[in-house]
Amino acid sequence: MRGMLYEVARPLLFHLDPELAHDLALPAFRLLGPLGTGLLHLPGRPLAGAPVRALGLDFPNPVGLAAGLDKDGAFIDVLARFGFGFLEVGTVTPRPQPGNPRPRLFRIPQAQALVNRMGFNNAGVERFVANVRAARYDGILGINIGKNFDTPLERAADDYVACLERVYPLASYVAVNISSPNTANLRKLQGGEELGPLLARIMGARDRQARAAKRRVPVVVKIAPDLDDAALEAIAEALVAHGVDGVIATNTTVSREGVAGMPHAEEQGGLSGAPLKARSTAIVAKLASRLAGRLPIIGVGGILSGEDAREKIRAGAILVQLYTGLVYRGPGLVREVVDALAQTRPRR
Repeated sequence: MRGMLYEVARPLLFHLDPELAHDLALPAFRLLGPLGTGLLHLPGRPLAGAPVRALGLDFPNPVGLAAGLDKDGAFIDVLARFGFGFLEVGTVTPRPQPGNPRPRLFRIPQAQALVNRMGFNNAGVERFVANVRAARYDGILGINIGKNFDTPLERAADDYVACLERVYPLASYVAVNISSPNTANLRKLQGGEELGPLLARIMGARDRQARAAKRRVPVVVKIAPDLDDAALEAIAEALVAHGVDGVIATNTTVSREGVAGMPHAEEQGGLSGAPLKARSTAIVAKLASRLAGRLPIIGVGGILSGEDAREKIRAGAILVQLYTGLVYRGPGLVREVVDALAQTRPRR
């Protein structure tokens, strides 16, 4: 029934501009309240599954929402009804910014894919904090932070530290986004010369906050899928050396493998969905080999079925996240993945 209801609604949503459909769907669902939860047969709370302890936190199930769907933390209570074991909201920047010009979000239905060049559009960290404080959700909340587009790269750490300090009291963990392809030069922060000093500043700020609050919030870093082996090895070692608590693999890709020649495939931006799956899972496996259990890995990218999620776990992830799969499969995908992972043991 869950799948059938979404199958009815999806053609209507897909007749709309993708960003307009997104902008309408979550407010409408919030307006419907419990009625919307009932219509879609949503659990209204985290689904029972295989509990996972990672990052020093107890996850009721290993399936989370990836960052990007709720950039301003305005729909936390709505998304909590889907059954996720954790939510990640953002990316938030210190100052409000409009993002890139529209259109900036494109569907490629033949490949179950999206291309986006949103550009960290958000209302800024002050509005974000107010939204999170107003939410009733008491589960695990990750907050994804970034830099403003016009902050010079050499001052990027200032933006990350500013965001970290503001969201620290509200976060179960903080995710550092240095891998979006849609903010000019952002991915350069993954490089050897930039990454070490950036991590030193961020982790130093986290430790100061932990001492002041007497509460240690884990910090994870989200990386790109378009890294060669040498860069990936350097990143893995830098994460460990600077005391980062975990890694999210991966963000969207600039590759067009799997969609070449399809409508919208040549649009500038990051590709997500089914064509990203193999590339993302390969990064998870390589990271797992290099990290050898030193850091937990959150696997994201191309999960459109329970079996896709199992592949991430077998590759070495301990948690997974969904986004584009929800667009194509609907909220019933959450239960499917939770049930599939309840039968799958993570690789240690």
